[in-house]
Amino acid sequence: MKVAILSSAPEVYAEGLRNVEVVATAGWDEFEPVLRAAEAGARVLCEYPSAAKEADLKAVVDASGDRLTFASPACHGEAFALVRKGIADGGIGALTTVTGSLATSADGGVLGAAAPYLLDLADAVLGGEPAQQVYAQTNTVLNGHGAESAAVLTVRYRSGQVASFDLRRDPAGTGRPAVTFIGDKASVQYDAGPKLLDGVGALGGEDLVFLLLKDFLNEGDTPGPDGEAALRTFRIVQAAYESAQTGQPVTLA
Repeated sequence: MKVAILSSAPEVYAEGLRNVEVVATAGWDEFEPVLRAAEAGARVLCEYPSAAKEADLKAVVDASGDRLTFASPACHGEAFALVRKGIADGGIGALTTVTGSLATSADGGVLGAAAPYLLDLADAVLGGEPAQQVYAQTNTVLNGHGAESAAVLTVRYRSGQVASFDLRRDPAGTGRPAVTFIGDKASVQYDAGPKLLDGVGALGGEDLVFLLLKDFLNEGDTPGPDGEAALRTFRIVQAAYESAQTGQPVTLA
C-alpha cells in the first residue's frame, strides 16, 4: 500500500511509521507534492492548506479520488463520534446553530490557519451541507499590516443552520477547537483540548494525532475530511477573505 503524508512539520508524523513517505511542504503554493503522490496511486494525508487556487485543489481531488484525507485531528476519536451520534439520533432536537472558537500559534492569517478545523467539525455534523452565505470581519492588531490576527466568521448553510466562529492568534494557542452544537431542545459542547481541573499543565482529552494516523492507516472510511469536504472548506475560506475585504456577505453558488 502506497501512503504519503504531506506536512509542514513532518516530525509530528514520522516517528514509528514504516513504509510511509512523509514529505515536508512549504505552504500555500506547495500542492505539487500532493498531486504527484495522488497521481502515483498513494493514499494521501495532507495538511491544510493544500493549494492557493481552487483549480489546483480540484486537480488533487480528481487525481486522488477517495484516497485523499485532510489532517483535521479533532474529527477523530470517541468523543466527537459520540457527539455526532447524539446529534444524529435527535438528542438535541433539530440542529439550528453551531458556535466555536480556536486559538492558534501557527503562521499565517487565522482564516487559513484556524477556520478549516472548525469548519470540518460543522461539515461532519451537517453531512456535507454546502454553505450558502459567508460573512467575515478581521483585524491585524497582532500582525501589524500583515495577515489577519483575529476574525469572526459566520456561515449560513443551505438547510438554514448558521455557524459562527471566533478565530485568533495566540502564542500559547493549542490549535484545538471547542464547538457547541445548539438544537431546539438542548445543546452539546465538544472541546478537543479540555483543560484539567488545575488549569495548568498538559491538556486533557484524547491523543488526536495518534487517532488520526490510526484511522488513516487502516483500510476503509475515515472520519476525517476527504477531498470534497476540503473543497467545501476552501470555498468558504476564500469567500471569507472576500467578505473581509468588501465588508459585505458573500453568496456562494
